[in-house]
Amino acid sequence: MVLEQQSLISRPQTTHLVKEPLNPVQKKLDYDLVVVGGGLVGATLVCALKDSGLRVALVEAKQESAAVARGQAYHINLMSSRIFEGIGVWDDIRSGVNPIAQIRLSDADYPGIVQFVRRDLGTDVLGYVAEHRVLLSALQNFLQQCPNVDCLCPAELIETDYQTDGVALTLNQAGQVRQVWTRLLVAADGARSPIRQQANIQTHGWQYWQSCVVAFIQPEKSHENIAYERFQPEGPFAILPLPNNLCRIVWTAPRAEAAAIAALNQEQFLIRLKQRYGDQMGELSLVGDRSIFPVQLMHSACYSQPRLALIGDAAHCCHPVGGQGVNLGIRDAAALAEILQKAHQQGKDLGAEQVLKQYERWRKRENLIILGFTDLLVRMFSNQFLPLVILRRLGLGILRSDPPA
Repeated sequence: MVLEQQSLISRPQTTHLVKEPLNPVQKKLDYDLVVVGGGLVGATLVCALKDSGLRVALVEAKQESAAVARGQAYHINLMSSRIFEGIGVWDDIRSGVNPIAQIRLSDADYPGIVQFVRRDLGTDVLGYVAEHRVLLSALQNFLQQCPNVDCLCPAELIETDYQTDGVALTLNQAGQVRQVWTRLLVAADGARSPIRQQANIQTHGWQYWQSCVVAFIQPEKSHENIAYERFQPEGPFAILPLPNNLCRIVWTAPRAEAAAIAALNQEQFLIRLKQRYGDQMGELSLVGDRSIFPVQLMHSACYSQPRLALIGDAAHCCHPVGGQGVNLGIRDAAALAEILQKAHQQGKDLGAEQVLKQYERWRKRENLIILGFTDLLVRMFSNQFLPLVILRRLGLGILRSDPPA
C-alpha cells in the first residue's frame, strides 16, 4: 500500500497564459489530446480511449519509470480491476497479480484482530496485489493495439503555449525539436507536476512526519493470500501478498527512524523486521534492495483550466495507509476518458472549460473524502494518546462484532 512515485518529466518553460489563436493557416491539429506522463495513470487514460475516435499522443521522458526501477507494488481494489476489465486489459494483468483472500487489521499488540473475508463482500477476492512492472507492461502492450495512439518516448516537453482554441507544445524527441498542436493537454506527470506548477495551480497539504521503507520478502511458509495492516504508534506496517509467495512490506516510521532502518545491514534489518512482522510465516529472507520514500498529503486547488486537466498524483497525493493512491488515479483516468468520449460524440470542444469542469466535479469530492479519511486513520492510530487508543479499539471491536459495519 504504497505511495505512487512521480513521473520524471522535464519542466515546461512557459506559464499558463491563454493567447489569441494563431492564423489557421499556420497551425495544424495533430492530436485531440496529449497526455504527458506514461506511468500507470497516464497509460490507463490513453488505453481507455482506444475506441473513442480521438487522436491521442502519450509523452514520456523516461523509458523506465522510477517505480519500475524500485520494484514498486500496489494494492489494486475491485473497482480498479473492473476498470481494467472494461478497458480490455485485465486478462493480461490478471495472470501476473495475486488475489487477496483475507485482510487482517490490528492495532499494535491489541489482541482484537479484525478480519475481512470474501463472504463480507460476496466476491471471490477482496482485491489484488500487483507489481508496477506487471501493470505497466500490460498497459504498454495494449497501447500497441491502439491505432489512434502515438507513443512519444523518450520525449521531453520543453515549452507550452496555451491559446484559446488549443495548446502548442514543443517537444524534444530523440534530440529533435518537434512542435505539436492539440486541443487538450493532460498532466499525468506526478506529484511535483511541472505542468501544474507552470499553470500556477496552487496545492494544499503537508509532508508527514513519517517515511516508508519498502522491500520484497520471501517467507518460509505460505502467505495464504492474506494482507495485513498493522497500526503501530510509529506508523502503519503493511504486508502485501504477491505471486510466487513473495510479500511486499511497507514499514512506516518517523523519518529519522525510517532512515536508520533503511541503513541497517541485511542481518540487522531482518532481525528488526522479524520483531515487527511476526512469526506466522516462519523465517524471512530479503529479496532485492530496500527503498525509502517520504509521504505527503497534497490536493490541487483545481483539477482543470481551459485546455488543461490534471490526473493522478499531479492532482492529489495521500498517505499510503489503506493503499488508496493509485486506485484514485485509475478512477481519475476512467472518469476523464468517459467525459471526453461523450463530449466528442456530442461535437463539443474537449478543452473547453465546461467539459473539463464535469471531470473536476466528478472526481474532486471523492478524492477529498479519501484523502481526509487516510489522514484521519494515520493520525488516530499513530499515537498513544489514551482517549484515542480507547476510541479506536472500541471501533475495532464494533468492526469485529458487526459485519455490516
